[in-house]
Amino acid sequence: MKSRKWSSRSRPSGFTLIELLVVIAIIAVLIALLLPAVQSAREAARRAQCTNNLKQLGLAVANYESSTSSYPQCYPQRAIWDPQNSSGTAGDSGWGNWSIHAYVLPYMDGGPIYANLNFSISASDNCDNATQATSIGTRVNSFLCPSSPLPVGNMYGCFCPPVQPYSSIRFPGNNYWGSVGASVLPWFSGRPPGLFSIMSTTSSTAIGVRDVQDGTSNTIAFGEWRMGDYNSSQLSIQDAIDILKNQIGNFGSWNNGATSSMPSAGMPAFTTFLQTCQGAAPASTQGGSNWKTNKSLLGRDWQVGMFGHTLGTTLLAPNPQYYNCNMESWGGDFDAPGMYNLSSYHPGGANAAFADGSVRFIKSSTALNVIWALGSKAGGDIVSSDAY
Repeated sequence: MKSRKWSSRSRPSGFTLIELLVVIAIIAVLIALLLPAVQSAREAARRAQCTNNLKQLGLAVANYESSTSSYPQCYPQRAIWDPQNSSGTAGDSGWGNWSIHAYVLPYMDGGPIYANLNFSISASDNCDNATQATSIGTRVNSFLCPSSPLPVGNMYGCFCPPVQPYSSIRFPGNNYWGSVGASVLPWFSGRPPGLFSIMSTTSSTAIGVRDVQDGTSNTIAFGEWRMGDYNSSQLSIQDAIDILKNQIGNFGSWNNGATSSMPSAGMPAFTTFLQTCQGAAPASTQGGSNWKTNKSLLGRDWQVGMFGHTLGTTLLAPNPQYYNCNMESWGGDFDAPGMYNLSSYHPGGANAAFADGSVRFIKSSTALNVIWALGSKAGGDIVSSDAY
C-alpha cells in the first residue's frame, strides 16, 4: 500500500486583526484600572512632601522660640526706611514688614538666603529699589506644596519705581501661612489670639511658648492655602474679594478673635460678613481696576509679613464655599483686615503644622467652633484630634 501524503498550507505567523483588537482592548482596560491608582499614589507622595515641608516650618519656629524665648512676629521697619517716621513706634498694617518665613530661614537650611537679606530696610515690594531682589526671588522648596501650581509672572511690577535689571525675576511663591488665629485683624498691640501677628510697635509684648496655654499640640502655627491664579478677570475660590475697610465695624466684636463659645449675637454678624464677601464676588472681576477688588496674588512671595502673603486666619474649615475677603478702603494690597482660609489641592482638607512641630490633616468637614479653637493659643478650648 502506498501511504497518502496530506498536503497543507503552512499558517502565516502573527496576530489576526481580531486577536490584535482583543489585546488592545485588554490593555486599555488595564490602563483604565491602573491609572487612578497611579494618580492616587502620586498625590499621596505629593501630600507626604507637603507634610514634610510644614513639619520643617513647625520645627523651625519651635527652634527659633527655643533660641530667642519668643516666637517671630512681623515687625514694622518703618522707623528705618521712612525718614518721616523715626520714632520706632509705627503702627503699620504690614506694608513692608518682614515675615516669619524670613526670620526662620536659618533654622531650616536657608542660612545663605537669610545672610543675603538686608533687614535694615523694608521687605521687597516696599519701594526699596529691589536691593535684595535676587534673594527674595529665590524659590524655597520648603515653602511650596508640590500639589499646587507655581505662581506666574515676575516681580518687575513690585518695585517703586520698577527696576529694569530685575524684570526677569519671578514670583517665588508661598503655600504656607502663619496663623493669626480666628480673627480678621493681623496687627495687635498686645497678644494676638493666634500664634503670630503684625505687632503694632517694635516694643509690643513678645509671645513665647509660656503663652500657649492651650498647649503647643493644640495650637495651629502654619496652614496651607492655594496660591492665587494671578488673573483678576477670573473668579477663583482662592481669590480675596474686597468689601472695603469701613465695613469692619458692621460685623460685631467677633472680629477681635472668635472663640469656640461664639456669643449668639456674634454668629449672625459673622454670617453676614461671609454673605457680604460672597455677594461681592461676581462683580469683583469687572472693570479696569479689578486688581483692587479681585485680589488674585495670594501667596506670591514669602518675605512680606502681611495678610495674603504669609499670614492667614482660622475662621473657616479648609476649602470652604466662601471666598477669601479683604477690607481695604482704597483697594490696593492686602494691608487691611481680612479673612484668608485654609485651602489645598489635596482632596478632603488641608495640612496644618502645630506649634509642637507636628503636622495634621484638617478635614473640610471640621466644625466652626473646632477650627476657631485650633487657631487660638490661650482660649481654654482644647479639642480632641477626632474632632477634625
